[in-house]
Amino acid sequence: MRKYILRFLALGYLLAVLLGPLSMVFFRAFDKGTGALWKTLSDPNTVHAFKLTLIIALIAVPLNAVFGVVCALAIVRRRFPGAGLVNAIVDLPLAISPVVVGLSLFLLYGRTGWFGPWFARHGMQILFALPSMVIATIFVSLPFVAREVVPTLREIGDEQEQAARTLGASSWQTFWRITLPSIRWAVIYGVVLTTARCLGEYGAVAVVSGNIEGKTQTATLRVQDAYENFNQSGAYGISLVLAAISVVVLITMTVLRPKEEEAL
Repeated sequence: MRKYILRFLALGYLLAVLLGPLSMVFFRAFDKGTGALWKTLSDPNTVHAFKLTLIIALIAVPLNAVFGVVCALAIVRRRFPGAGLVNAIVDLPLAISPVVVGLSLFLLYGRTGWFGPWFARHGMQILFALPSMVIATIFVSLPFVAREVVPTLREIGDEQEQAARTLGASSWQTFWRITLPSIRWAVIYGVVLTTARCLGEYGAVAVVSGNIEGKTQTATLRVQDAYENFNQSGAYGISLVLAAISVVVLITMTVLRPKEEEAL
């Protein structure tokens, strides 16, 4: 009896916190019919917002994937002073508010910041442009690949890698033929989480982008802009697309998780 009560409470909590709001977004998106929804989604500024969001994700995700694997290898397979500090710093983006991250970047790359004047003298714009948005997104999504790969590396051990080196394999050959196949599902799972974080980022990007319509406005910023301009159907329509992407990400994680556990 107790287990059924716990299941009921868990499902009720998910229904109230997660499924309820998502269902509301779905129904409100179609309040004015599919024509109004399509008009919103086909608007050039909305299309540009989605394109910009994808561009940022396509830059940030590969960089964080490479960093995550290298960082995990350094933490688990190497012994160096300050390894514990590095391990803690990797989790820093999870502990800091994205708005604080955006403000920090604003202070660093602004006209009176540490690096802003140097970039200005060389004709490079960082704030209110793509570079600052990419930097902010990379920062907030940095830990996910590393946090998936680190426990996997510890679980599989390094016996096979030592055997490969004993047989004359180079470090690069050992990585490609032994290490990477062993952690591939952890890397994929981390990339999925990183992608979801990049697509849904709002706080840090809102501070450094300037939210310029048709230029530096991402999909999440487009939702805010539509809502503040009393275009609720547009806000719900864009939110519906973002929610659909999140559902796809959730299904992908569910499908990949058993494969990852089987590989371990």
